[in-house]
Amino acid sequence: MLLRASRIAFIGSALIAASSIGYNVWAHGNVTPQAVDTSKLPDIAPDNNTWATKNPYRADPQVYAIAQKIGESAYGGNCARCHGLDAISGGIAPDLRYLDKGEAGDEWYIQRFQHGSSRDGKVYMPPMGEALGQKAGWAIRSWLDSKHEE
Repeated sequence: MLLRASRIAFIGSALIAASSIGYNVWAHGNVTPQAVDTSKLPDIAPDNNTWATKNPYRADPQVYAIAQKIGESAYGGNCARCHGLDAISGGIAPDLRYLDKGEAGDEWYIQRFQHGSSRDGKVYMPPMGEALGQKAGWAIRSWLDSKHEE
């Protein structure tokens, strides 16, 4: 019983100390998008600023493989903190392994990537489109297709 009381006292002290120095221990706070090097991917027709509704990299297997590699790194730096490592969600955000695979899920995915998600004035996912760009978005989507679960 004494050991349990000591743990509770220690945890309480840690929380008080953290809050007294200005840290919010209950949330990760603001997150800065991490840049994604998409220079090895071809431009998206007609231009990179006109958002496609289906993955333009899926048509060419060689480009698709490059996009998946870039997407894996981009996901790790920008999505994993909420959607989980290796796309396995811990419950904070949707588990993207269950997103419809292929073109069936592309439109929903890119709309969320581009505009984010909010309800009742609360931001559940920040818009990533402007920060990371369309090429990075489709690269992440390409990698997510490889993680699909039924």
